[in-house]
Amino acid sequence: MKALILVGGYGTRLRPLTLSLPKPLVPFANLPIVMHQFIQVEALHKAGVDHVVLAVNYRAEIMEDEMRAHAERLGIKISISQEKEPLGTAGPLKLAESILKDGEPFFVLNSDVICRFPFKELLAFHKLHGREGTILVTKVEEPSKYGVVVSDKETGRIHRFAEKPQVYVGNRINAGLYIFNPEILDRIELRPTSIENEIFPAMADSNNLYAMDLPGFWMDIGQPPDYLRGLVLYLDSVQETNSNMLATSQENFEVVGPCILSWVDFLCASLTLSFQHPTAKIGAGCKIGPHVVVGPNAFVQEGCRIQRSAIFDSVEVKAHAWIHSTIIGWKSSVGAWARLEGVTVLGEDVSVKDEIYLNGARVLPHKSIKENVPEPAIIM
Repeated sequence: MKALILVGGYGTRLRPLTLSLPKPLVPFANLPIVMHQFIQVEALHKAGVDHVVLAVNYRAEIMEDEMRAHAERLGIKISISQEKEPLGTAGPLKLAESILKDGEPFFVLNSDVICRFPFKELLAFHKLHGREGTILVTKVEEPSKYGVVVSDKETGRIHRFAEKPQVYVGNRINAGLYIFNPEILDRIELRPTSIENEIFPAMADSNNLYAMDLPGFWMDIGQPPDYLRGLVLYLDSVQETNSNMLATSQENFEVVGPCILSWVDFLCASLTLSFQHPTAKIGAGCKIGPHVVVGPNAFVQEGCRIQRSAIFDSVEVKAHAWIHSTIIGWKSSVGAWARLEGVTVLGEDVSVKDEIYLNGARVLPHKSIKENVPEPAIIM
């Protein structure tokens, strides 16, 4: 079996981080976003997948170099399908038709979705109803903000899609994870095409599309507020299922709630991945958490308070800084007694001087911040 991952485009919603790396390679819990799907390699193997296709249209050479380095360890063949122009969410399937059309169902995954990836269960449900496609759906509290999937509660057969309904018609939305029979490829032309707006409605009209509920947490982490929400959900899930991966308080600093700060190996089939890094250093008197990830070679000096934040590779946070709801990009530094909050995002190699206050700032790479930013702003 095959699986196609929609690596896709420019990642503009996650800037300034994607100015340095393609979105699938941006770290999430100390791993590239796309690797969280490969962590489920054991589940993929159990579902019969032995070949993964990465559909790429932006900075493909970086993606290829990174993923081929993992291919042997993963025990799965990896192919790159490069788009000459953006092809939307359906066109990439047609472009990879020669690989995908082998008579077997294939999975399609969006690269910036974080969940538990129930591949085996999805395959079993898909084979049970025997139709052309199955999409995973997830429950949301405010369905009027989304496109709602209206389906039969007993069978899962999808009747229609309601875009941002103002009257309640359901609370399940497309989770961005699918399985299809090869026949879907006959519906798609090799041009920019939306699978959600052009292909799915036609499949539903012909009774060929079914929905299965996604168990557990779900988040599309393609923009900074959702990245941080996803980090909270992910760390809570790890606490429930693999709590030995999480950091604990040490003699000289305190850890509150689920956090990733130091080295524990996670084993999955033939794959060993490091979620945590012994090279991260935490100073005396710090209080870290809940929901914090500190990356390799990072140095958090004494007396810092960090909550609900991601600290990337080689970041320095100087003494007594206060950080909440913030993403700090590679090789950046935060000054002593600085305060960062409100979904502040620092790009690569940003310097924030001592005692500076940032609230909702989005700072492009290689900038030096010497003045307060009390209201959300983009610093170019």
